[in-house]
Amino acid sequence: MYAMKYMNKQKCIERDEVRNVLRELQVMQHLQHPFLVNLWFSFQDEEDLFMVVDLLLGGDLCFHLQKKVGFNEQTVKLYVCELVLALDYLQRSHIIHR
Repeated sequence: MYAMKYMNKQKCIERDEVRNVLRELQVMQHLQHPFLVNLWFSFQDEEDLFMVVDLLLGGDLCFHLQKKVGFNEQTVKLYVCELVLALDYLQRSHIIHR
C-alpha cells in the first residue's frame, strides 16, 4: 500500500520552499531502503505536486515519540538497529539531514 503526499505549488512559492521541495524530491528519487520512506513515483498537475511513498501504518517513530508511547527494551533495541542501518545507508549515499 502507498500514501500520497501532496504540496500546493503556489503555497511553496509563497513560503519560499521551492528549493527545499525540489531537493527532497531529488534525494528521495535516488534512495531505496527498507527502513526509510521510499518514493515510488511523483507527478504534478497545474496546482499541486504529488509524491507516492510507502504507507506507514501505525505512524512513524516521531509520531510515537510525540505521543510519549512507552517501549519495552526489545522494541527499543530493534528501533535502534533499524535507525543505525538507515543512517549508515544515508551516509554511504552521501546524504546529510539537519
